[in-house]
Amino acid sequence: MNSIEQRLEAMNITLPAASDPAAKYANYVIVNGLMFVSGKGPRGNPKGKLGVDYTTEEGYEFARQTGIEVLAVLKSALGTLDKVKRAVKVQGFVNADPDFEEHHKVLNGFSDLFMEVFEERGSHARSVFGAVSVRDNLPIIVDSIFEVVE
Repeated sequence: MNSIEQRLEAMNITLPAASDPAAKYANYVIVNGLMFVSGKGPRGNPKGKLGVDYTTEEGYEFARQTGIEVLAVLKSALGTLDKVKRAVKVQGFVNADPDFEEHHKVLNGFSDLFMEVFEERGSHARSVFGAVSVRDNLPIIVDSIFEVVE
């Protein structure tokens, strides 16, 4: 067992199989040691907006679940999460009411997970945007970039 996978086990996180893309695109692309993971959302297809249908705390959990989806793609592509050298960039799109102002707190669910899993290698640059509409009316979609060992 690899060290990152041991850490996941200690955190009681079991990775699902990597979800398939929702349309005609690749789950990920690796170019020059950078792995670009396509936008992922939380498992189970929850629908709705932050600030209307869901609280900031619920959004945080959706973002964390989305992080688990990204981990599943990384493991599927690389065979082991130990090939992730570091998280580079995270971009979140929060499906939110126009008056919602806590997008950054929602995306913390993703960021906190990656810091727990990868420790200092999980620290990343990030952007978060409010969206009036996202694919399948998901509460959040996150795309991300990682430096990896090919």
